[in-house]
Amino acid sequence: MAPGPLRLVVVDDHEMVVAGLKAMLAPFGSRVRVVGSANGAAEALDAVTSLRPDIVLCDVRMQGDSGLDLCRRLLERIPDQRVVLLSVYDDEQYLFQALRAGAAGYLLKRIGGEELVRHLELAAGGTTVIDPTMAGRAAATAARLDRDEFWPGAHLGLTQRESEVLALLVAGRSNKAIAAELVIGDETVKSHVRSLLRKLEVPDRTAAVAVALREGVVR
Repeated sequence: MAPGPLRLVVVDDHEMVVAGLKAMLAPFGSRVRVVGSANGAAEALDAVTSLRPDIVLCDVRMQGDSGLDLCRRLLERIPDQRVVLLSVYDDEQYLFQALRAGAAGYLLKRIGGEELVRHLELAAGGTTVIDPTMAGRAAATAARLDRDEFWPGAHLGLTQRESEVLALLVAGRSNKAIAAELVIGDETVKSHVRSLLRKLEVPDRTAAVAVALREGVVR
């Protein structure tokens, strides 16, 4: 890392979020400087390749490629690039997905300015940073996963609800039938299906069912 303020690129598909992060970091100009921003993954690849920042701060959920997808693609192009993912999702499975993608950290959007700067500095220096509110639970979850004491699908990064949805896909249920059985809305089912397809890295429901059967998620 070069001397002087940390050089940062911010990535989010909502301009209001980008503006808010810039405003939050403005009082810490001697420690961190936003040298660029991008609205989504495609812009981010070009911006990061051109600017070569010390660190990239990226939202986990975006339209099109997710922050996880972007992290993988950035590291393929620039293997030593440090990427910290920022999320509203206080969910250990997203954290594990982020670390598997090669992220240098996973922080929640409720973090304050001073704490954010400190974690970015640590990440840029080579430390893997985890939001303090998640660290303890993540360690406990990892231990339970290691002892195979979790739900089927946890080892693939699926949440318990996503695993339930996948089991019903294997059983041939429609979205409407899944919604009725789990007592959730149709749009919520669609969101879970999109998420589990992304995590399993498959294009459609049929391929997801094949992975579920192959990996023993559903027998």
